[in-house]
Amino acid sequence: MLKDGPATARPPITHWPIPALDGVDFDPVLADLMQAGPVTRIKLPNGSGWAWLVCRYEDVRMVANDPRFSRKLVVDHDVTRLAPHFIPAPGAAGFEDPPDHTRLRRTVAAAFTTNGVERLRARAMEMLDALVVGILRDGPPVDLTERLLAPFPLAVVCELMGVPEEDRPMVHEWTTLILSSAMGAERSEHAKNDMCAYLGGRMREGGVAGSDSIIGLLVKAIEAGEVTEEEATGVALLIQIGGEAVTNNVGNMVYILLTRPDLMEQMRSTPGLRPSALNELLRYIPHRNAVGLSRVATEDVIVAGQLIRAGEAIYVSYLAANRDADVFPDPHELHLDRSPNPHVSFGYGPHYCPGSMLARLESELLVDALLDRFEDLRFSVPASELKWRRGALIRGPVGLPVAWS
Repeated sequence: MLKDGPATARPPITHWPIPALDGVDFDPVLADLMQAGPVTRIKLPNGSGWAWLVCRYEDVRMVANDPRFSRKLVVDHDVTRLAPHFIPAPGAAGFEDPPDHTRLRRTVAAAFTTNGVERLRARAMEMLDALVVGILRDGPPVDLTERLLAPFPLAVVCELMGVPEEDRPMVHEWTTLILSSAMGAERSEHAKNDMCAYLGGRMREGGVAGSDSIIGLLVKAIEAGEVTEEEATGVALLIQIGGEAVTNNVGNMVYILLTRPDLMEQMRSTPGLRPSALNELLRYIPHRNAVGLSRVATEDVIVAGQLIRAGEAIYVSYLAANRDADVFPDPHELHLDRSPNPHVSFGYGPHYCPGSMLARLESELLVDALLDRFEDLRFSVPASELKWRRGALIRGPVGLPVAWS
């Protein structure tokens, strides 16, 4: 038993109201929490009680990779959280621990290998070209979010999933409702149920079992007895929802480049700089509001000198880890040639984002298209008039009205 001391003394609880932020400004509450210490305590707008927050890079990676912190236990705890709704699908991989989590991810791993993603490149470029040609034909001004940044990632993830084109607007609407609290918890719950019913129905249909789509891979796994239909539906839901995060992430990148023309010119004039520049933008942009999914300690664990007791909830902040000055010198500045750049924007450990290579491919193609095919790209309204998503789990601009020469 630990005696009272530094490990058992508890920091005060910080109420984190999640301010409505515009642009890519770093959350000021998170900045204060980072200054307060490597391990603090927070209370978010919804759920009950408080939770630990870990901000330092090495501690974030340690917690994210430590089997003593469970995602599965979160389902049974009303952990303090950002969203008013808490709607994981039964058997969702995001709320499982190894070995079940490993088993579920293995069913779709073939689609997310380097070769699997590269096989999609030609089709993705074809779909992107069709969108760009239509925008150039119609001429400025256009809303880049509406015409490019939303439809392209949706088309790519649906292509990977095996969702037919005529169903994609409906799937997109469900995703938007699930990822936002703006319409209320009940609407989000209905959207989740509707999407699960749809995905389950697609898996029960004939004709997809032999395909290499995500749905096809899951059908094979069900038939082989590797997963249940409920588990497969949960996996499909997670991938479909996650696939549209690229819209907001690239929206944030475009906002930075259009408000920092010096950076845009560097990337336009020096194509060889683009891979490291994209990596740096991924490190820098605000991927989300507040924090993501929590974990619950299965036993007493000391993190950065602080005792986390069994049964207590803990969050890691990948946003804070990406601004750790011990790992990223001058962390609040964009250095397009930053190297090394071991950011954790796609997470870390068992729950590392399975679609990270796909997200990188989509981001690369979108940024290349904007740099190479739109001369003198600029906002068609003052940047101060742009609107930003409210009540969303993922930060990003509502629209990006632009013009070009």
